Amino acid sequence: MSGIKNLILYKEFENGKLFYDFAWIIENYQNEYYNKEDVEALFFECLKRLMELAESHGLEGNLWHSFIAFLLVNNENAYSRACEIRGEVEGSINEIAKHDFAILREYFDFDLMQLGRHFAVDCMEAVTDYKGTSGSGAVFNRRIRDRIRELCCHLEQAKNVDEFGMAVTEFYREFGVGKLGLHKAFRIEHRESGAEIVPITNIAHVKLDDLVGYELAKQKLIDNTEAFVNGKEANNCLLYGDAGTGKSTSIKAIANQYYDRGLRLIEVYKHQFCDLNDVIAQIKNRNYKFIIYMDDLSFEEFEIEYKYLKAVIEGGLEKKPDNVLIYATSNRRHLIREKFSDKEEVREDMHTSDTVQEKLSLYARFGVTIYYGAPNKKEFQNIVEVLAQKYQVHMDTEELLLEANRWELSHGGLSGRTAQQFINYLLGKQ
Repeated sequence: MSGIKNLILYKEFENGKLFYDFAWIIENYQNEYYNKEDVEALFFECLKRLMELAESHGLEGNLWHSFIAFLLVNNENAYSRACEIRGEVEGSINEIAKHDFAILREYFDFDLMQLGRHFAVDCMEAVTDYKGTSGSGAVFNRRIRDRIRELCCHLEQAKNVDEFGMAVTEFYREFGVGKLGLHKAFRIEHRESGAEIVPITNIAHVKLDDLVGYELAKQKLIDNTEAFVNGKEANNCLLYGDAGTGKSTSIKAIANQYYDRGLRLIEVYKHQFCDLNDVIAQIKNRNYKFIIYMDDLSFEEFEIEYKYLKAVIEGGLEKKPDNVLIYATSNRRHLIREKFSDKEEVREDMHTSDTVQEKLSLYARFGVTIYYGAPNKKEFQNIVEVLAQKYQVHMDTEELLLEANRWELSHGGLSGRTAQQFINYLLGKQ
């Protein structure tokens, strides 16, 4: 073994202590200098931690192989970040990466059954051919679990270090690296050290086709996002209009539709706007495209958080990175509440027009505005019929629409959300 200490790029692994403990055991389990009982105790502790990781992340098969594949896809370093989305890169860094891959392959190829025989473990086959329990893998969704398993198979089939490294590099090109590569949506949590970008593991898997109607609005959103993903000029977007019309659904659908092309969604709440600069600093040099998503955005006149947002969008000394856009939804077109007194000629503030312009300037910073209006009666009934067909609600059309009309009168009026809630109600009765 070349020794784990000789790694250059691949350090500071997620779950690194488990890896380093395993590596130490592999290097020293036959060393008579160490007490066998102490080494054995550490080995059983490592097996326990490996089981916990397997269940939480959905690892299967040879858990040692799956664990190293997991480490490789989560390790953000100069090489992995350079390869994300772009694939192979030129330069001396390739030789350094190959040096690390050679070391990691030695550990990957180590047969964990040797440790099992040495310490007389009677269940080692369960570790080298592990089958998870139903419902395992709450941290990763099925798509991510499957991709890590595929990488593990490619690494097992690699005939040499070059093929081993190529399998890892191809993974970075196709899926990215670390939490930003493996997940499509994130939220912000404020820590003492600053803002932390945290993956959302259970995002609704909606598509734009799931939103009935609003074809012009959806196309406008697609055109802007398509330009952004392709590296062309694109604008911040404001989706405004009546409640329950699909504004938030549209943005979630965009995240799902363009994930494979490197688009990521970061949800930020109003009280977190002071962390925006920190968030942007963390993502500006990555090879992904980021949409900072602000749902139900509006401000009362006493709230000043909008000033942070204005400075980030446009107006600060530092230019907003080309890989970041802001998409917001609101029930208001003009995001800051205005009063008639704002336009009165006589008031304490002598410069009335300046006050009005201050409040309108945030709206003006969104280059694309898309209106989502409440459906009329006929459009609402069409939405109900389409949803009933989609969810296989078997009911006479005339009776279905009659019940839908009764439902909307007492449940929020005409909107796509009301239609979906009505269908959910019918499904609950079946």
